[in-house]
Amino acid sequence: MRVCVFCGSSSGQDPVYLEAARSLGETLAANGIELVYGGASVGLMGAVADAVLARGGHVIGVMPQSLVDKEIAHRGLSDLRVVGSMHERKALMAELADGFVALPGGLGTFEELFEIWTWAQLGYHRKPCALLNAGGFYDKLTDFLDDVVDRGFVKPIHRAMLIVESKPAALVEAVRSYEPPKVDKWIKAGER
Repeated sequence: MRVCVFCGSSSGQDPVYLEAARSLGETLAANGIELVYGGASVGLMGAVADAVLARGGHVIGVMPQSLVDKEIAHRGLSDLRVVGSMHERKALMAELADGFVALPGGLGTFEELFEIWTWAQLGYHRKPCALLNAGGFYDKLTDFLDDVVDRGFVKPIHRAMLIVESKPAALVEAVRSYEPPKVDKWIKAGER
Protein backbone atom coordinates (compact mmCIF):
# COMPACT_ATOMS: atom_id res chain seq x y z
CA MET A 1 0.00 0.00 0.00
CA ARG A 2 1.09 3.56 -0.72
CA VAL A 3 -0.23 6.61 1.13
CA CYS A 4 0.14 10.14 -0.19
CA VAL A 5 0.74 12.69 2.55
CA PHE A 6 -0.06 16.35 2.04
CA CYS A 7 1.59 18.68 4.58
CA GLY A 8 3.43 21.90 5.18
CA SER A 9 6.83 22.83 3.81
CA SER A 10 7.24 24.60 7.15
CA SER A 11 7.03 23.05 10.61
CA GLY A 12 4.53 25.45 12.15
CA GLN A 13 4.85 27.08 15.55
CA ASP A 14 3.81 24.17 17.76
CA PRO A 15 6.30 21.27 18.08
CA VAL A 16 3.33 18.85 18.18
CA TYR A 17 3.06 19.17 14.38
CA LEU A 18 6.65 18.08 13.79
CA GLU A 19 6.22 15.21 16.24
CA ALA A 20 3.03 14.14 14.43
CA ALA A 21 4.83 14.12 11.08
CA ARG A 22 7.63 11.98 12.49
CA SER A 23 5.21 9.66 14.23
CA LEU A 24 3.13 9.22 11.08
CA GLY A 25 6.27 8.41 9.09
CA GLU A 26 7.34 5.84 11.67
CA THR A 27 3.85 4.31 11.70
CA LEU A 28 3.72 4.07 7.91
CA ALA A 29 7.11 2.35 7.77
CA ALA A 30 6.25 0.00 10.65
CA ASN A 31 3.15 -1.09 8.71
CA GLY A 32 4.98 -1.58 5.42
CA ILE A 33 3.18 1.36 3.82
CA GLU A 34 5.12 3.37 1.24
CA LEU A 35 5.04 7.17 1.34
CA VAL A 36 4.21 9.37 -1.63
CA TYR A 37 4.62 13.09 -1.00
CA GLY A 38 5.74 16.39 -2.50
CA GLY A 39 9.47 15.63 -2.40
CA ALA A 40 10.74 18.42 -0.15
CA SER A 41 13.50 18.17 2.45
CA VAL A 42 12.04 20.95 4.62
CA GLY A 43 9.24 21.38 7.17
CA LEU A 44 6.73 18.65 7.92
CA MET A 45 7.35 17.26 4.44
CA GLY A 46 10.98 16.54 5.21
CA ALA A 47 10.15 15.22 8.67
CA VAL A 48 7.65 12.61 7.49
CA ALA A 49 9.99 11.45 4.70
CA ASP A 50 13.01 11.26 7.02
CA ALA A 51 11.01 9.21 9.53
CA VAL A 52 9.94 6.68 6.88
CA LEU A 53 13.48 6.43 5.53
CA ALA A 54 15.01 6.06 9.01
CA ARG A 55 12.80 2.99 9.53
CA GLY A 56 13.84 1.46 6.21
CA GLY A 57 10.66 2.44 4.36
CA HIS A 58 10.21 3.42 0.73
CA VAL A 59 9.58 7.08 -0.16
CA ILE A 60 8.52 8.50 -3.52
CA GLY A 61 8.79 12.28 -3.87
CA VAL A 62 7.12 14.19 -6.68
CA MET A 63 8.32 17.75 -7.34
CA PRO A 64 8.13 20.26 -10.16
CA GLN A 65 11.46 21.25 -11.71
CA SER A 66 10.95 24.85 -10.57
CA LEU A 67 11.06 23.73 -6.92
CA VAL A 68 13.99 21.38 -7.54
CA ASP A 69 15.82 24.44 -8.91
CA LYS A 70 15.21 26.21 -5.58
CA GLU A 71 17.17 23.39 -3.90
CA ILE A 72 14.43 22.14 -1.58
CA ALA A 73 14.22 18.65 -3.10
CA HIS A 74 15.06 15.80 -0.72
CA ARG A 75 18.14 14.13 -2.19
CA GLY A 76 17.95 10.99 -0.04
CA LEU A 77 14.64 9.57 -1.26
CA SER A 78 14.07 6.09 -2.63
CA ASP A 79 12.62 7.70 -5.77
CA LEU A 80 12.38 11.41 -6.73
CA ARG A 81 10.21 12.10 -9.74
CA VAL A 82 10.63 15.51 -11.32
CA VAL A 83 7.64 16.88 -13.24
CA GLY A 84 6.90 20.04 -15.20
CA SER A 85 4.13 21.64 -13.14
CA MET A 86 2.08 21.56 -9.96
CA HIS A 87 -0.79 20.04 -11.94
CA GLU A 88 1.43 17.17 -13.07
CA ARG A 89 2.68 16.76 -9.50
CA LYS A 90 -0.83 16.35 -8.07
CA ALA A 91 -1.94 14.03 -10.87
CA LEU A 92 1.07 11.75 -10.43
CA MET A 93 0.75 11.66 -6.63
CA ALA A 94 -2.93 10.74 -7.01
CA GLU A 95 -2.09 8.01 -9.49
CA LEU A 96 0.65 6.52 -7.30
CA ALA A 97 -1.32 6.52 -4.04
CA ASP A 98 -3.86 4.13 -2.56
CA GLY A 99 -4.99 6.69 0.02
CA PHE A 100 -4.42 10.27 1.14
CA VAL A 101 -3.60 11.89 4.48
CA ALA A 102 -3.31 15.59 5.29
CA LEU A 103 -1.09 16.69 8.16
CA PRO A 104 -1.10 20.33 9.26
CA GLY A 105 -0.13 22.70 6.48
CA GLY A 106 -1.05 25.83 4.61
CA LEU A 107 -2.80 26.77 1.39
CA GLY A 108 -1.17 24.07 -0.72
CA THR A 109 -2.11 21.37 1.77
CA PHE A 110 -5.72 22.58 1.90
CA GLU A 111 -5.96 22.76 -1.88
CA GLU A 112 -4.57 19.25 -2.31
CA LEU A 113 -6.89 17.82 0.35
CA PHE A 114 -10.03 19.43 -1.00
CA GLU A 115 -9.26 18.50 -4.59
CA ILE A 116 -8.64 14.83 -3.82
CA TRP A 117 -11.69 14.65 -1.53
CA THR A 118 -13.82 16.26 -4.25
CA TRP A 119 -12.58 13.64 -6.71
CA ALA A 120 -13.74 10.95 -4.25
CA GLN A 121 -17.14 12.64 -3.89
CA LEU A 122 -17.53 12.68 -7.67
CA GLY A 123 -16.53 9.02 -7.93
CA TYR A 124 -13.25 9.63 -9.79
CA HIS A 125 -11.56 7.39 -7.22
CA ARG A 126 -12.59 5.23 -4.25
CA LYS A 127 -9.50 5.82 -2.11
CA PRO A 128 -9.60 6.98 1.53
CA CYS A 129 -9.02 10.65 2.38
CA ALA A 130 -7.99 11.51 5.92
CA LEU A 131 -6.86 14.24 8.28
CA LEU A 132 -4.28 13.68 11.00
CA ASN A 133 -5.67 16.20 13.46
CA ALA A 134 -2.41 16.80 15.35
CA GLY A 135 -2.84 19.09 18.33
CA GLY A 136 -6.39 19.93 17.26
CA PHE A 137 -5.07 21.67 14.12
CA TYR A 138 -8.16 20.76 12.08
CA ASP A 139 -10.81 21.25 14.82
CA LYS A 140 -12.15 24.51 13.38
CA LEU A 141 -12.17 23.06 9.87
CA THR A 142 -14.13 19.96 10.90
CA ASP A 143 -16.59 22.16 12.81
CA PHE A 144 -16.99 24.29 9.69
CA LEU A 145 -17.52 21.21 7.52
CA ASP A 146 -20.23 19.98 9.89
CA ASP A 147 -21.90 23.39 9.62
CA VAL A 148 -21.72 23.20 5.81
CA VAL A 149 -23.57 19.87 6.04
CA ASP A 150 -26.19 21.48 8.31
CA ARG A 151 -26.65 24.25 5.74
CA GLY A 152 -27.27 21.75 2.95
CA PHE A 153 -24.16 22.22 0.82
CA VAL A 154 -22.46 18.91 1.60
CA LYS A 155 -24.32 15.66 2.02
CA PRO A 156 -23.67 13.73 5.25
CA ILE A 157 -22.48 10.71 3.26
CA HIS A 158 -19.80 12.85 1.60
CA ARG A 159 -18.76 14.48 4.87
CA ALA A 160 -18.38 11.00 6.36
CA MET A 161 -15.90 10.12 3.59
CA LEU A 162 -13.27 12.28 5.30
CA ILE A 163 -11.55 10.27 8.03
CA VAL A 164 -10.38 12.33 11.01
CA GLU A 165 -8.04 10.88 13.64
CA SER A 166 -5.62 12.45 16.12
CA LYS A 167 -3.23 9.48 16.47
CA PRO A 168 -1.18 8.02 13.59
CA ALA A 169 -1.90 4.37 14.50
CA ALA A 170 -5.67 4.96 14.55
CA LEU A 171 -5.45 6.89 11.30
CA VAL A 172 -3.49 4.14 9.53
CA GLU A 173 -6.00 1.54 10.73
CA ALA A 174 -8.92 3.66 9.52
CA VAL A 175 -7.28 4.21 6.12
CA ARG A 176 -6.54 0.50 5.75
CA SER A 177 -10.10 -0.53 6.63
CA TYR A 178 -11.86 2.23 4.65
CA GLU A 179 -14.89 1.14 2.65
CA PRO A 180 -16.13 3.84 0.29
CA PRO A 181 -19.84 4.58 0.45
CA LYS A 182 -22.07 3.52 -2.40
CA VAL A 183 -23.55 6.67 -3.86
CA ASP A 184 -25.65 6.15 -6.97
CA LYS A 185 -26.55 9.80 -7.45
CA TRP A 186 -25.26 12.72 -5.50
CA ILE A 187 -27.86 15.16 -6.84
CA LYS A 188 -31.50 14.11 -6.94
CA ALA A 189 -33.57 14.93 -9.98
CA GLY A 190 -35.17 18.34 -9.57
CA GLU A 191 -32.61 19.62 -7.03
CA ARG A 192 -30.95 22.90 -7.77
